[in-house]
Amino acid sequence: MVEMRGFYRLSLSERRRLLLELGSLSEADLLALAGDGGPSAEEADKMVENGVGVLRVPLGLCLHLGLDGRERVVPMAVEEASVIAAASHAAKLLATGGGIISRADPPRMVGQIQLLDVPDLDGASATILARQASLLARANAVDPVLCELGGGAVALSCRRLEALPEGDPLGPMLIVELEVDVRDAMGANAVNSMCEALAPVLAKLSGGRALLKIVTNLADRRRVWVEGRVAVAALAPGVAANIEAASIFAERDPYRAATHNKGIMNGIDAVVLACGQDWRAVEAGAHAFAARSGRYGPLARWRVRDGWLVGQMELPMAVGVVGGIAKVHPGVRAALKLADVQGAEDLARLVAAVGLAQNLAALRALSDEGIQRGHMRLHARNLAVEVGAVGQEVDTVAAAMADSGSVRRDEAARLLAELRRELTRKS
Repeated sequence: MVEMRGFYRLSLSERRRLLLELGSLSEADLLALAGDGGPSAEEADKMVENGVGVLRVPLGLCLHLGLDGRERVVPMAVEEASVIAAASHAAKLLATGGGIISRADPPRMVGQIQLLDVPDLDGASATILARQASLLARANAVDPVLCELGGGAVALSCRRLEALPEGDPLGPMLIVELEVDVRDAMGANAVNSMCEALAPVLAKLSGGRALLKIVTNLADRRRVWVEGRVAVAALAPGVAANIEAASIFAERDPYRAATHNKGIMNGIDAVVLACGQDWRAVEAGAHAFAARSGRYGPLARWRVRDGWLVGQMELPMAVGVVGGIAKVHPGVRAALKLADVQGAEDLARLVAAVGLAQNLAALRALSDEGIQRGHMRLHARNLAVEVGAVGQEVDTVAAAMADSGSVRRDEAARLLAELRRELTRKS
């Protein structure tokens, strides 16, 4: 979208007008994104316990993101100023390698039924698996609409869990796992309902008792893969090799991997929040997946190959575009429209692509100028606002602090007072 170049230089009203002129959004959509379409305090009170109001989060756009041959505009809801700017800059760098490419698993979620006090676990497993067809039919009877759309329960399996070596008072337990194709939904409600329906039958077949019946957020049968590359020549000398070294640091050390992945989730969480997804579920799945080997590691890895810096990432991505807030919140609907989301799989790929771009941005900053320099420039703007700067005053005061290297609240107040005295003198 060439028309979006220089978007950040426009005023807020000019950005909105441009989106309207491009035909991306309607006037109603723009109002929704401005916050006027969200729940009122009275509506929010019906959504949560002990409601007192509504907390708004800034919404911005990641631009220039090339994904599978299409340039995308991606809404991001986040309070940290550096996140969106960093993702957009990284997207430009990735464009030197043709953008990000992706692939995704079918949208399958897994529900678990915990069976306790089972007298013969191996025999119970055999009995349950022998009745798999009828059990799947029973599960699918819970959600015939999902089946009509081509989804539904597709497989059943059993896992035996032994007692842990220490501090575990229970004997072995049997876990029955139900795999469900949830189509364009996130799927938790459908899967949970199916597990509830199967639990009494499974308890009877096993001779035990069913306790938990719930979806797992380690959605490792619903993964997405993304890959992007940057021309080494597009980076400052030595930066590509430094990014590779930083990636290997994360691969070797879980303490570094935690922060490495946090940077990825900065981008992912911002997109899933803007698009009305369960960001807690996405976070839980990502971090559990990062520890799947028994040792916590990075979700994304970077290597220098034949003049290119190549990044690859794999993670579970349970998102949906039907049901829940995605259909009832005007702001979420406008965000999905703006991103031109074509279904749950498309959204999953888009979310992961932003995560990879965000990771690149963080590693580039760490490997080049250092993360703190960029953070302090943005912190300077926050301090300027905090001491009362408005309009152009914010940029002037922030720039003066950043140039001097003295990014403090008292310095912001001094510079603002000095700026206003000068303006008064000239007028």
